[in-house]
This record gives sequence, C-alpha cells and structure tokens, in this order.
Amino acid sequence: MAFALLFLVVVIAIPVAVVFIEALRHGTAAYWAAVSESESLSALRLTALVTVSAVAVNLLFGLAAGWAIAKFAFPFKNVLLTVIDIPLAVSPVVSGLIFVLVFGRQGWLGPWLSDHGLKVIFAAPGIILATVFVTFPMIVREVVPVLEAAGTDEEEAAMLLGASGWQIFWKVTLPNAKWGVLYGVILCGARAMGEFGAVSVVSGHVRGQTNTLPLHVEILYNEYHFQAAFAVASILTLLALATIVAKKAVEWRAERRLLAGCRETAS
Repeated sequence: MAFALLFLVVVIAIPVAVVFIEALRHGTAAYWAAVSESESLSALRLTALVTVSAVAVNLLFGLAAGWAIAKFAFPFKNVLLTVIDIPLAVSPVVSGLIFVLVFGRQGWLGPWLSDHGLKVIFAAPGIILATVFVTFPMIVREVVPVLEAAGTDEEEAAMLLGASGWQIFWKVTLPNAKWGVLYGVILCGARAMGEFGAVSVVSGHVRGQTNTLPLHVEILYNEYHFQAAFAVASILTLLALATIVAKKAVEWRAERRLLAGCRETAS
C-alpha cells in the first residue's frame, strides 16, 4: 500500500504540481499573458474543433458499429472487431504518415485534391482525420460490452409489440447503452485533446493555424519560453483533471443505477 501511494505521488502528483508551480512562477499576470496570447488562443480553438469533430464522428460510428456487433450475427464480425482495434496497435506517428501518403501533395489523392483547391494535409481537415483515426476504438469498445450484457430480450419484446427498428434503437437500445456511450465519449475526448504524434506529422506546425495545444507547448518549450510552455500545459492538465472528474461521475452514477436495479430485483 505504501509503495503504491509513493508511486502515485512520484509519478502523478509531483509532475502535476510542478506544471502549476512553473506556470505561476512569474505571477498570475505572466500566466494570463501566456494563455491569452493569440497563438495560444488559436491552438485552444483548433484543439476544441478537433476534439468535438473526433467525438462526433466516433460517436456516430461507435453507436452504429456497437449496435451491429452486439445485437446481430453477420459474416466477418471478428474481422470488423480486428479492424476497429488497428489504431491501438499502430504508432500514432505511423498513423499520421499514412494520411500524408494518401492526402499529401505527392500522395495517392494529393494531385486530385490540389487540382480542386482542397487542402487536407497541413490543415485542419488532416488534423481531424488523424485524430479520428487514433480515437477510432474508444467509443465502440465501451458500447459493445454494455449492449452485450443487456442482451436482446427487450429488443425482441419491442419487435413483437410492433415497434420499428428506429423505435427499438431510440427507446430500448440507446437507453441501455447510455453509460457506455458517456464513458466512451469522455475517453475519446481526452485522447483527442492530448494527441501529439499523429497530429504532429499532419499539421505542418504552422503557428497560429495548425498547432493544437500539445504542439504549441512543444514549440514554446523548444524556444526556451518555459513559463509560457507550462502555462499552456496547465490548460491541458486542467482539462485532464476535468475528464477524470467526469469519468468518476459517470462511474458513480452507473454503479448507483446497478445497485438500484439489484435492490428492485431482490424486493
């Protein structure tokens, strides 16, 4: 127990504390100047755009794929599960390189995109695509176990009562999956906000345009603007802490719901 607590203090508590100590080393005025500077605000806006886009795309895919995998039998289901897990096995840097090879100027689709005035790599679309790829399994991997545990009895009963497919999904399947969905959305959002490797490859590091918060922190640190780097890093740290709180809240609500269900069954 003591070793575990010491490990948590050394590996987590101290580094987190150092971020805020260094960020505020020169006072709140310097801190505010660093986080409100135009390039920092641009990085924050791009990070928000990328995170919301990645969560939205993966939410739609996660619900569709999770419903299909958990509720239906079809050929190549195991192949689909394997494909979904590919981003977990591939290095984020390699993931970014894949998109460069496909959408870059010399890539497979690069000449066509250039002829039509479309820019993917070194622009927001490429960053969103790379982020969607690395967060691909997050939601579906949380939805599938929840739906499998719920079984198919309720859906079959609704079908016998004449409910349509959409009615069954919205009134039966989705409510049963809501805790898995919320948990997956939180994990997907956290992964998207902190993604560095894949985004670094496709962004081009254009200051004020294609730098997300992690990339902006790296640039500030490499230029020896240490206080500014820690100030911007503190934003990511606060977002991470907020994610942990949201995750614990979802777990607590899910556990309460499970206990309430057990009590109702026992009574």
